[in-house]
Amino acid sequence: MDIKKFLIDNEVGDFKEDESMAIHTSYKVGGKCKFYVLPSNLNKLELLLNELDKNKIRYKVVGNGSNTLFSDDYYDGVIINLSRLNNIDINGTIINVEAGFPLIKLSNICALNSLSGLEFASGIPGNVGGAIYMNAGAYKSDMASVLKEVTFLDENNNVVTLPSDKLEFGYRTSLFKHRKYIILSCVMELKPGNKEEILDLMNDRRERRINSQPLEFPSAGSVFRNPSDDVFAGKLIEDLGLKGYTIGGAKVSEKHANFIINYNNASAKDIKELIEFIKDKVFEKYNISLKIEQEFINFD
Repeated sequence: MDIKKFLIDNEVGDFKEDESMAIHTSYKVGGKCKFYVLPSNLNKLELLLNELDKNKIRYKVVGNGSNTLFSDDYYDGVIINLSRLNNIDINGTIINVEAGFPLIKLSNICALNSLSGLEFASGIPGNVGGAIYMNAGAYKSDMASVLKEVTFLDENNNVVTLPSDKLEFGYRTSLFKHRKYIILSCVMELKPGNKEEILDLMNDRRERRINSQPLEFPSAGSVFRNPSDDVFAGKLIEDLGLKGYTIGGAKVSEKHANFIINYNNASAKDIKELIEFIKDKVFEKYNISLKIEQEFINFD
């Protein structure tokens, strides 16, 4: 299959050849991919997926790279970004929104429409699809708490819609982490609220993030899940004296121990080795096996 010819002839959407994934990830690391494609709509996405499957060409669907670590190696395949699937419709307390819509932007729009329920998402980078995929959350709330249903492509590229209680949501997990499904859109139900109170809460939490998280450096947010409601990964790491620990250009943040930052031209290898080093040290000391929130892509 001549991928480039197919993309052009079928007007699939914008694309780039030999594109560095460092441009498209919040860690600012990663090797090049053969093609980086932004399908312009659902029909073009389905057309592309069917052709790639038919020709057994490797591909990976991504959001905006805020919770992923791409290896330094060449990805000999197609990276598909869904950010052009970004339509939104608000009808009362019901929000229909596509997977490529930015989550922070969505939380702000809902606040301005006096809708409460997405305040927790006001500082979570990434798109709606990625947030559903990992059941993103904060402040003891998460995506599952506002979702009514999700529409996705199954492994045969059929469009399927399921209610949220059928999607195996749990702490930072969902059915989508265990199936080859592609999230397309969702329906959320929020609650009427006071616009000023919602915005005040979001602003307060924004200030707390600025003061407690290393937002001035490339990172991918929290690296590890908290083992329980009263045991925090960051505290375990800090108590081991690992704040400031470095491997290559990757460092355990001195501001928040559950953040790894790219502080000096880190490679993906540096970051992955540091994540695994921390995981091993915590297990040795506490007999706790920390679960990694971030997804490793194109590693052996």
